[in-house]
Amino acid sequence: MRDPNVPESLEGWWILHRMFAFERLAWDALDARSREEASDAAVELCSRLHAEQDGDVGLAQLVGHKGDLMVTHYARTFDGLARAQALLDKLAVSAFLQPLGSYVSVLELGMYDATGKIHAQVNELGLTPNSPEWIAAFDDLVRKQAESPYVGPRLWAKIPQRRYACFYPMNKKRDGADNWFMLPFAERAKLMTEHGKVGRTYHGAVTQVISGSIGFDDYEWGVDLYADDPLVFKKLVYEMRFDEASARYGEFGPFWSGLQFSPSEFPVFLDGENLPHLRVD
Repeated sequence: MRDPNVPESLEGWWILHRMFAFERLAWDALDARSREEASDAAVELCSRLHAEQDGDVGLAQLVGHKGDLMVTHYARTFDGLARAQALLDKLAVSAFLQPLGSYVSVLELGMYDATGKIHAQVNELGLTPNSPEWIAAFDDLVRKQAESPYVGPRLWAKIPQRRYACFYPMNKKRDGADNWFMLPFAERAKLMTEHGKVGRTYHGAVTQVISGSIGFDDYEWGVDLYADDPLVFKKLVYEMRFDEASARYGEFGPFWSGLQFSPSEFPVFLDGENLPHLRVD
């Protein structure tokens, strides 16, 4: 974007969350042969999507009445999300899945700290701002960030294989004196640094995936949390609400939480007699 007031970001996977209600009674009314064929087809498709190099799929049994199933698609391109959505909709089991909501975003690594440094480095070159040479130098420095051995793998990591998942969208407030986007860049960078310190104290206990959705959906960012203990979600989100970036400027959408399970466990989810399990490949 090259605007000194706008933090740069690096993008990776395109992400689509889909939430469904499952018509269990109608499913149970099917004959055993039809249920088996439909569940086998669901296992085959989800296993294939999970194994692809250019995408992934995550499945979670939701807890609460906001839905029964959350399907998370990763794709290397926006078109790939459309393909994954269509393939899922063609399954026989989709006739028993009532769409309740969806969320479109792209995995994002914010660069508040790096953005300021990049602008300073380019300005030291003495180039005319926004000239072709200045733009080329700026873009080269941004590209080097993406090629970092620390950053690159984070852009294209598969869906974390942890038992519990939580997803919610959020905004930064634009309300009178509490307008995040009117704050000076340095102030926003400082607040985000403080915000990040809280998250780092939960390193190892939770895996966080931030995605940008400005221009794609109703909120500005999506947040996925994955952990082996669901109580971590409460503690992390609650603690973060006490830092100024959230307490003063954060606006949160609905939360969905549940239990992740492997594609091979789809029949267990459909059966409903036992809890499906996550089997790490």
